[in-house]
Amino acid sequence: AKASLVKHLRAGDEITFRPLHDDWIILIILFSAFMFAIVRKSSDNIFHGVKRFFLFRGVNNPLSRDIGGLFTLESTIKNLISFVILGLFGYSAASYHGIIPSLTGGIIFWIISVIIIIAAVSLRHLVCMVTGAASGERDLFTEYLLGIYQFYRFSALLIFVVIILISYSTIFPLESCFIAGAIVLATLYLIRVIRLFIIFINRNISLFYLILYLCALEILPVAISVKYFSGLT
Repeated sequence: AKASLVKHLRAGDEITFRPLHDDWIILIILFSAFMFAIVRKSSDNIFHGVKRFFLFRGVNNPLSRDIGGLFTLESTIKNLISFVILGLFGYSAASYHGIIPSLTGGIIFWIISVIIIIAAVSLRHLVCMVTGAASGERDLFTEYLLGIYQFYRFSALLIFVVIILISYSTIFPLESCFIAGAIVLATLYLIRVIRLFIIFINRNISLFYLILYLCALEILPVAISVKYFSGLT
């Protein structure tokens, strides 16, 4: 009976290797979804400011300069979720394009990505506060700083959908998902820069200082990052 059964067996199809479906990635997705649920449970304003951000409303509004809202527990949770999700997208993109160093494991690279994002945001926060205090335009840079945090939060909300499609769906090719994620980040980044232009213009600040600021803290970091990753590929 065994010989008869073996006689009719045939080789099965090889399961396609999917590098973006490690168990630890699923845990991070579930953790992020759980944290989103906690924020949504405790407050109804998880999407607070979306309309104002995309429609350029609230610029030069005194309420937009209340930086105290950045240091609440709810705001801290939102920022943490944003950094975790964006770090995971950075890892996924690096893994897909094969630019992760061989000596660095997947989860280690993700942790490094999250640390880099947190360090970059903290440094920009410090620079904005110091520049605002030194130039006497504290309100201007505080308002722009709030826009930066909104950029990360809204980007993470949209990128989270992209990550779910990458991890659980085969409807869209991976390349298309990464392109969509890059378009989301580029679009929101452009909106952030336009908001900065509007803030400077409405407060009658010289465009020379705006250009200087953009070159030092916006264009230069992006150029260095592109150059670095281009060298890896």
